[in-house]
Amino acid sequence: MGEPLVISTNGAEHANSSSSDSSTPTSPDDQPPIAEPPDIGSNSSEKPTCYHTHSAQGVADRLGTDPDHGLSDEEAAARLVRDGPNAIKGAKGLSLWEIFLQQVANALTVVLIAVAAISYTIGDYIEGSVVVAVIVLNIVVGLIQDYRAEQTIQSLYALSTPKCKVIRDGHSDTVKAETLVKGDLVSLATGDVVPADLRLVQSINLSTDEAHLTGESVPISKNPDAVFTDADMPVGDRFNIAFSGSSVTRGRATGVVISTGMETEVGQIAELLRKKKKDAKGNNSVTKALYTSYQTVLSILGLEGTPLQVTLSKFALLLFGLAILLAVIVFSVNLWDINDDVLLYGICVGVAVIPESLLAVLTVTMAVATKAMVKGHVIVRQMPSLEAVGGVTNICSDKTGTLTQGRMITRKVWLRDGLTGTVNDTADPYDPSSGTVSWSGSLIGTCINAFLNTLVLCNNATVSDGKKEPETDSSSVTTAFEPADWKAMGEPTEIALKVFAMRFGKSTGSDLLTAEHPFDSSCKMMSVVYGNGLEKERHVYTKGAVEILLPKLDENEELKNAIHAKAEELASEGLRVLCIADKVMAGEAEEFQDRAKVESGLRFLGLAGLYDPPRPETAGAVKQCREAGVTVHMVTGDHIKTATAIAYEVGILSSDAPLPPAAVMSAADFGNMSDDQIDALDTLPLVIARCSPLTKVRVIQALHRRKAFCIMTGDGVNDSPALKQADVGIAMGDRGSDVAKEASDMVLTDDNFASIVTGIQEGRRLSDNIQKFLLHLLTSNLAQVILLLIGLAFKDTEDVAVFPLSPLEILWANLVTSSPLALGLGLEEAQPDILQRPPRSLQSGVFTLDLVRDQLIYGTFMGSLCLAAFMLVAFAISGKGFHDLPHGCNDGVSETCDPVFRARATTFATLSFLLLVTAWEVKHFHRSLFAMDERWSGPSSVFKTVYHNTFLFWSVIAGFLATFLVIYIPYVNRYVFKHSGLEWEWGVVTGCVVAYVGLVEGWKAVKRRYGLGIKVHSISRGQV
Repeated sequence: MGEPLVISTNGAEHANSSSSDSSTPTSPDDQPPIAEPPDIGSNSSEKPTCYHTHSAQGVADRLGTDPDHGLSDEEAAARLVRDGPNAIKGAKGLSLWEIFLQQVANALTVVLIAVAAISYTIGDYIEGSVVVAVIVLNIVVGLIQDYRAEQTIQSLYALSTPKCKVIRDGHSDTVKAETLVKGDLVSLATGDVVPADLRLVQSINLSTDEAHLTGESVPISKNPDAVFTDADMPVGDRFNIAFSGSSVTRGRATGVVISTGMETEVGQIAELLRKKKKDAKGNNSVTKALYTSYQTVLSILGLEGTPLQVTLSKFALLLFGLAILLAVIVFSVNLWDINDDVLLYGICVGVAVIPESLLAVLTVTMAVATKAMVKGHVIVRQMPSLEAVGGVTNICSDKTGTLTQGRMITRKVWLRDGLTGTVNDTADPYDPSSGTVSWSGSLIGTCINAFLNTLVLCNNATVSDGKKEPETDSSSVTTAFEPADWKAMGEPTEIALKVFAMRFGKSTGSDLLTAEHPFDSSCKMMSVVYGNGLEKERHVYTKGAVEILLPKLDENEELKNAIHAKAEELASEGLRVLCIADKVMAGEAEEFQDRAKVESGLRFLGLAGLYDPPRPETAGAVKQCREAGVTVHMVTGDHIKTATAIAYEVGILSSDAPLPPAAVMSAADFGNMSDDQIDALDTLPLVIARCSPLTKVRVIQALHRRKAFCIMTGDGVNDSPALKQADVGIAMGDRGSDVAKEASDMVLTDDNFASIVTGIQEGRRLSDNIQKFLLHLLTSNLAQVILLLIGLAFKDTEDVAVFPLSPLEILWANLVTSSPLALGLGLEEAQPDILQRPPRSLQSGVFTLDLVRDQLIYGTFMGSLCLAAFMLVAFAISGKGFHDLPHGCNDGVSETCDPVFRARATTFATLSFLLLVTAWEVKHFHRSLFAMDERWSGPSSVFKTVYHNTFLFWSVIAGFLATFLVIYIPYVNRYVFKHSGLEWEWGVVTGCVVAYVGLVEGWKAVKRRYGLGIKVHSISRGQV
């Protein structure tokens, strides 16, 4: 950053950015414009949010407060009444009633309610009651699951009431942060959380961690004397402001409260979350009312939400329309001479096309998958979002704390001897035993010991294994590598340096501290002097910014040029560079207090490059995303060099290929582009640095215009608006802010980016399994429609259509037989190649061409064989050919109905057995049942295949047994199901089953031969 204009108002030296102190200069995009401070009195129209453009005294005058003594108690109380408490209103959570409405508001539920109402109207109380039970089951399971998820999220929120130190009437007091008002003078110290937005008045070496707001991975040093002219400069560049929610990592300060509650930067982001995604367009009240009504209807019918929700709702409405059409066909065939039998038959045909169990099976399957995801550290707040994750095409991820660990490590060191050391594979930045250090040569004869001593002694951080203080451990070479829960306190840069030294057993020194010259923005250095108290010679250890320390080195120009070149090289890799030096100094005690003497004639030891490392699993997760056809974008508030370096390291940017145009872009450049210019880009940027919350939202909107389906991940308050705007928002549960959790659809309790890949895999598995049980259920429905429609030709002696299946048999097949099978299919494990396939089409959703084609083929096979079974028993065996059947067999039980009852039982058994076999056949859309799993081969492989999913296996076995019971239990068979026991007819059933398996296997062979429905996915970036 460029140096801001400093106006000395208090005589103290104040801090600039520590991150800048230890890094090389950034790009011109990051330079805040500086000029003479404007005269407040001359600009009365200045916006209240531009306090960074005024001096501290000017802000105090503007707010009617004293920069030294603060407000009076009476004035503070009056302002609290006027302005209200200093509190952030979170995004409104879902109430139990709203969660209940979510379960009811979908077209499939509406259709089932209509089916139940019709059933009760015609006196079919059994079917009506069963359908009502299905609806209740769906609502209860969904309600419990979503409510538990919401309660789990609530338990993650921090419920503490923060306190702060405030100066009123010149006296310091501790008060609740919510009682702060504008104009209050707040005192800050290391470890404090900033309670409101403050215009700093005085500070000594103050740094704050603003990662929650800006995404910056290192603390930002503050300078109260800086005054800027750009009213709209990025939040992260306003060094004279301390923002609400940030934590003080170093130093102390006082500041005047300029914004409280919802007016703070955090509050403004929270306000975005309280707005609905779609607001009524236009100012006319009638227009707004119509738009609201339109949105309400869409919501009730489930035509808004995830692709699955919308697709199934449209499908349900289509089926309902088809059911009405089929009923009309039945009535038309009977020339609209509608008696009780015709009405019942028409309703049976209509109901047959509706898969009553689909909603319950879908809900239970998602609930089971959601419960499994909890074990994988993922809390699914809304069940449909889990399936939606499977269709994702793009992931927009924050960097700090999401792709990276959110903690600094020493990544590279360069010694004066020319050796380079690199730290790799660090899982825990605080653990000295985590990861490895590789060197470019031998350390024998180098200055490594002096370098490490400087890192340890010129350092105020503490790093502990939780068992003992490392400073008192004389054998730290061995104890540092014992498994422990490592903790650290101090400035992140110093922690990183100390951990590096502890890797080599260095944690303390034997000499005594004689003098300390702390880090200060005016010199950007820190030095300490150690001695044994007996000799006049002392050892000086120094660290600081390269550009400041270089002139103070007692080295030749050749080495200085090499140091500068190496520092530039490390900085280009996104590292923040510190120079390490020492010297031996002799003199009297008072001479060591002279900073100028101490920090001159230094011996160069080496450079240290620090950064926030990626999580160990991130690179592998990004690679899996790329193989799955999912593009990962990094949208971060950090600097562009740092972001680019991390992007290369985790694989978002490929080092094997030239960088595409506009692959890396600053938020300023992206923000200056119009929507049309953004849409004209071949691909959207993979890395966007220095992002504001609105920039992230624009990225999501740009993806939506390209018909992409995107995930947004993040942990900070600054991520929350984009989390809400994304198709699926995923927040970090451990280090994530409460506001981000409230805005999300899913929460990762372990903050592990790789868990997102697990979620994508689980979502795709769920999507695949939904297709499987959809195919199974719809095949059954189509078969029944074919059977019943053609069955209109089967007349009795009174010219009344004879039911090939009784109404209760239809309901039994749709609910009792099919439901456990569909649920078993929903529990199928993921296919081995599930992450090597491209994302499914959002236009077709789960209803792919392959599924629709298979459903038509299988349904036709099944319906035709059921029809054949009925006709063989009812007509062919009698020797009379096609003839009129006995009258009264639809609702009566006379002895004359025996041929019809036997034919109906044969058809019922055939349908049931074909449904049971289909459950195994649809486990894979292309592979043969006899060679379905590559893990097994040989004649016995089919048994291993069918038994591998034990729930499905026992569901099939139970289905076989239940069919026999329904056919043979006396009274129940004739009086309830309107069929009778079978004898030789089992031969017909067996023949139909064998024929069906042969037909299905033949169709699969045709699909394999001609590649129907088989997608070949080449691994590419698939960017949009």
